[in-house]
Amino acid sequence: MANSTESSTTAQQDWMALVARILLVALFLITGIGKLADPTGTIGYISSVGLPLPTLAFVGAVAVEVLGGLAVLVGFKTRLAALAIAAFSVVAAAAFHNQLSDQMQMIMFLKNFSIAGGFLLLAAFGPGRYSLDRR
Repeated sequence: MANSTESSTTAQQDWMALVARILLVALFLITGIGKLADPTGTIGYISSVGLPLPTLAFVGAVAVEVLGGLAVLVGFKTRLAALAIAAFSVVAAAAFHNQLSDQMQMIMFLKNFSIAGGFLLLAAFGPGRYSLDRR
């Protein structure tokens, strides 16, 4: 009897891991594709916050958001991609949401840190059975 409960829990965890991956990357895929739709505007925004090499930062952001997002979505090199997106989220919080006296910026800063936490869990525990990493 214990084995059927254990198997059921594992199956549920694997489905939850898949759903979690989908939910975690949705934001990054949408914003990464949005950046591709308006590279000039995105590079200008990156420049406006004083980051060096805004064109390179744009390419890096798109690579992390789109390629990293797709990797996590399908579960390919999941732990590495999750670590990259977690780091990207923390850097984005520090670079773009650092006016912590503004309540909305504080919320966005904390949102980025929360998202990073979700990706760190994914890096720690893996993508689950429904992933290319597990095939």
